[in-house]
Amino acid sequence: MKEVILSVQQLKKSFGEKEVLKGIDFDVYKGEVIVVIGPSGCGKSTFLRCLNCMEDASSGAIWFDGENLADMKVDINVHRQKIGMVFQQFNLFNNLNVIDNITLAPVLVAKKNRSKLKFKNFKIKIKNLFSKEKTPLLDLGDDLKTIKEKANQKAMELLKRIQLEEFAEAYPSTLSGGQKQRIAIVRALAMDPKVILFDEPTSALDPEMVGEVLELMRQLAKENMTMVIVTHEMGFAREVANRVIFMDEGVIKEENNPKEFFSNPQNPRLKDFLSKVL
Repeated sequence: MKEVILSVQQLKKSFGEKEVLKGIDFDVYKGEVIVVIGPSGCGKSTFLRCLNCMEDASSGAIWFDGENLADMKVDINVHRQKIGMVFQQFNLFNNLNVIDNITLAPVLVAKKNRSKLKFKNFKIKIKNLFSKEKTPLLDLGDDLKTIKEKANQKAMELLKRIQLEEFAEAYPSTLSGGQKQRIAIVRALAMDPKVILFDEPTSALDPEMVGEVLELMRQLAKENMTMVIVTHEMGFAREVANRVIFMDEGVIKEENNPKEFFSNPQNPRLKDFLSKVL
């Protein structure tokens, strides 16, 4: 039986009186590559941003790791560590070099977790002062220097994978769009995510740079990385996706495997859309 990574139930999102998502039901299985297509303004990007909790759902549920991310009581930051996001405009920090862009989040998370353990140990020590049975202290794991060293080592391994290790000390402003986007992808990989969301990752690139980004995404698909991808790259969708989803007017109007989706569309709106983009 396939493992469900994300389960979306009757997801709705409104901005004021404008209802952008009108009830999305959607499951993402481990190792699955899902491509989401549709006309501009149909709610694709809003849908992804809700999955990563960058937008709060108006109603409905988003189940991940046994918790409903749409519940305001849930610590979103804990779960967001395992839901990677790659944006259209890269979103690299221009004041940080490449390796620091990649290691920033893993180091901050590791430091935060270590601080939590130190605080728990403090409470254990206080408790032990007044108790005959002493509770052992928790292992703090790596010290701060080791945390940084391990993060740098992993970052270099990821940069070697995309053949950009020579740019570890470079700043984003010196890189091409394709290089920036590949670095944005490995930055997401540095957190060991369970799923990566891609919001039109090639739309801001010059045509000659699109291929290098799609090739990296093909490699991730072969390694069974779970991905949800909003894109206009129909050839990529045919080749890599396990499922293709067509969104329009805030709902999913059709979904199928790529072969059936493109060769035998059923929804009239999808037929019209494909006739214009293929």
